[in-house]
Amino acid sequence: MMADFDLLSVQEARNLLQRAREAQKKLAELSQEQIDRIVENMALEAEKHASFLARMATEETGFGNETDKTTKNLFAAKEVYAAIKDMKTVGIIGIDENKQVWEIAEPVGVIAGVVPSTNPTSTIIFKSLIAVKARNAIVFSPHPSALKCSLEAAKIMAKTAQDAGAPKNIIQCMEYPSLPGTRELMSHKLTDVILATGGPGMVKAAYSSGKPAYGVGPGNVPVYVHTSADLDQAARHIIESKAFDYGTICASEQAVVVEREIKQAFMDKLKKYGAYLLSETEKERVESIILTEGSLNPKIVGKSPQAIGKMAGLSFPTEVKVLVGEEKEIGKNIPFAIEKLSPILALYTVDGWEEGCDVCIRLLETGGLGHTLGIHCQDHAVIKAFALKQPASRIVVNSGTTFGGIGATTGIFPSLTLGCGSYGNNITSDNIGPQHLMNVKRVAFGIREMNNTTKSETLQSVKITDVSETGKNVSIDQGGNLTISREEITEIVKRILAEMK
Repeated sequence: MMADFDLLSVQEARNLLQRAREAQKKLAELSQEQIDRIVENMALEAEKHASFLARMATEETGFGNETDKTTKNLFAAKEVYAAIKDMKTVGIIGIDENKQVWEIAEPVGVIAGVVPSTNPTSTIIFKSLIAVKARNAIVFSPHPSALKCSLEAAKIMAKTAQDAGAPKNIIQCMEYPSLPGTRELMSHKLTDVILATGGPGMVKAAYSSGKPAYGVGPGNVPVYVHTSADLDQAARHIIESKAFDYGTICASEQAVVVEREIKQAFMDKLKKYGAYLLSETEKERVESIILTEGSLNPKIVGKSPQAIGKMAGLSFPTEVKVLVGEEKEIGKNIPFAIEKLSPILALYTVDGWEEGCDVCIRLLETGGLGHTLGIHCQDHAVIKAFALKQPASRIVVNSGTTFGGIGATTGIFPSLTLGCGSYGNNITSDNIGPQHLMNVKRVAFGIREMNNTTKSETLQSVKITDVSETGKNVSIDQGGNLTISREEITEIVKRILAEMK
């Protein structure tokens, strides 16, 4: 039997969805110009509040740090907006003159947006922008430990949208989030699509709701360092990427797979940029706090190396950005081999790119199928071999996977929701954007007749020439033209007439 709070949460979800449905009907009637003005204002307002929201999120959740969370908020407000601002999402959005096909955009309707505690405000900014750009209403279910900052981010987005001409209630957020309430939000008849970002359990619930859902899987990201790599650049990118917001982005590196012949030189470069190589004793202490009852210990998520060290009874200098532990084993029960969502990095040593490829696959199979893989390499043949073999949707070359995976330092679509495809039991392997939140109708004009050849039509298609002078009944010239004598035509007609009786 549900407690009073759970009942309140379920009823709240129903009420918000009803309001969202009515608001979305009005939003769907707006023009492209009106939608673009609303989204532009939302992005500008999010940019103004980026630091404030980052501070709220850091203080409330204890995950990450204010500087990097500000950067994530700005990425959503600026980079994502830049990618979607010119996108057509109203009316006829495409015309193929050759095939005579029109494409017409329709909103999907009401979206249930699940918000994680690790990236709450940036997720709300991002999902609000792409939802409204495609003329949808969205109702957020925040993680309880990130409730205040999530409510504030949603409030800012909602007020700005309304002030710019959007209907009231186009963006809403639950004030009483609970598991029963979130399930109601996802499965209710008024919900059309789910945007699920969160733990594996929540994503699985989204896919089990009976509604279309865009969920993401875990990102146990391996990064391979080939002998041809620019070691200084590779080390700098990996440390910057892994240390960002203390490892809370699921596209961040979890394990480095390095060639033996360059291992020592590469480790020296890692140390140069802030890595600390754990001794065997130190590694045992750190790995003792990574798992708890077979799952990731939430107490280490988004914490600094120094805070993690304190939990393990160790002390690390303030300049240390990432803790590195050498590992040989791979498996869900091996602490350093799993997704750690913290500045802790495993280091594997291999002989040759083939072994490196195999280790990366096994790491992905341990918990990151379909997500992201990194490779630092100048040999395009090796890059191609990796790309063809790896079960990853994003293969980031010579860049940090945190930034490359979300499209900040690569040319892929900027997004904070990264699909893992069928590898990770997801519906898409794309970086999610407004294009995934529209139904596209196609108006197709007839451009040809149906090919339905009959025997008489076959006869009419034959090129007939009088060749009685040649003394030949049938011949084919060099151009492939069939030549038939009058006598032969007479025989063909007789046979056809006989078959038709």
